[in-house]
Amino acid sequence: MKTFYIKSLGCKQNQLEGQIISNELISLGYISTSKIEKADIYILNSCSVTSHTDSQVSYLLKQAKRTNPNIKTILMGCVAQTYKQHNSFDYSNIDLILGNSEKMHIKDYIKNLSSDNENFFVQDIFNIKNFENKFLLNPTSTRVSIKIQDGCNNRCSYCIIPYARGNSRSNTIENILKQIELISNKGIKEIVLTGIHIGQWGLEFNQTLLDLLKEIEKTSIPRYRLGSLYINEINDEMIDFLSKSEKFCPHFHLSLQSLCDKTLQAMNRKYTVDEALKTIEKLHKNFNLPFLGCDIIVGFPDENEEDFNLTFENLKKAKMSAIHCFPYSKREKTPAYYMENQVQDSIKTKRCHIIMELSKKLHQEFLEKNKNTLGEILIERKSPKTGLYSALTRNYIKIHFKDDNNNLRHTLKTVNLADFELM
Repeated sequence: MKTFYIKSLGCKQNQLEGQIISNELISLGYISTSKIEKADIYILNSCSVTSHTDSQVSYLLKQAKRTNPNIKTILMGCVAQTYKQHNSFDYSNIDLILGNSEKMHIKDYIKNLSSDNENFFVQDIFNIKNFENKFLLNPTSTRVSIKIQDGCNNRCSYCIIPYARGNSRSNTIENILKQIELISNKGIKEIVLTGIHIGQWGLEFNQTLLDLLKEIEKTSIPRYRLGSLYINEINDEMIDFLSKSEKFCPHFHLSLQSLCDKTLQAMNRKYTVDEALKTIEKLHKNFNLPFLGCDIIVGFPDENEEDFNLTFENLKKAKMSAIHCFPYSKREKTPAYYMENQVQDSIKTKRCHIIMELSKKLHQEFLEKNKNTLGEILIERKSPKTGLYSALTRNYIKIHFKDDNNNLRHTLKTVNLADFELM
């Protein structure tokens, strides 16, 4: 069996790991295909952040078998890792199961697809202490993600991710800087630092994320961007440093989840609304038109209308640039699963719609503020269908433009944003 189809669900880290796995298989002589009908092997690199993703995993595996009855299926990633939390999950359409550690060594397990040997390989993720230093050697993207950290030491009451990813583990500064220079030497202009909880980078080394950023400033990469940050891990020292950086892209994605103190406490988040709003105010003050995105969970157990309205009004007060909203999803064996006063799905859906409408309004206001300003863009791919280039500003505004030059990819250019439709 030499032909494989791989699909990665969920976060940027999972997407990156899927690319690394694909490249490793290709180096072993396997052939990647974009059609399940032509594949010998179907690999599903799963996400388990919500119950919806669990259902999606089950559906995709069944669909693969229906489309190609002879195909061999591999389930890997977070659903595989947290199988003990999924009592009702159907494993009948799976030929090989790999946990989050095992999937990064797929070459050692894929031979089990064609044998009668054991086909279930998932070790206790909390027994893994070392960071898995796997690197995407041949990136195809204009902006390249670098995995600097894995796992999370927090125990938010709704979250299953620590049981899928384990405790926080960090890559070393030496490894990260080496990867950055290799990427920069390939002509890449921007990197994105990713992880499950990058604010916990360096804990085992008695270092902080800021220590790493100070070293990245010395590299030849022109631009770097940060993945999701917890609001209470952005201190004055970090703000002062980043505001003076010529490499940092002023784009913050904040893991807020709520802006109601009662809900934050029930979620076991370690900050208050007042602390969050003060930090957000500092970001507005110290950066020129920064993009401020955030995650918000609505319909958490015992969230009433007053609680939801507090979050809504505080999001307006914070003047976010965009909001990623999703309804609370019950995850078996997490504390929130057993909480009283679970919110009806219809109410969650309604509240989510309200927040998404607010997000559209706030994002449009953010774009209006950026009109008639100068911005540095990173030119990305040119669409073969439309002939338009896509590009991205430092503060995460997307634009499209037409140019007959077919060699602009990977270039930086300062433009007047008044000349473009901002997205």
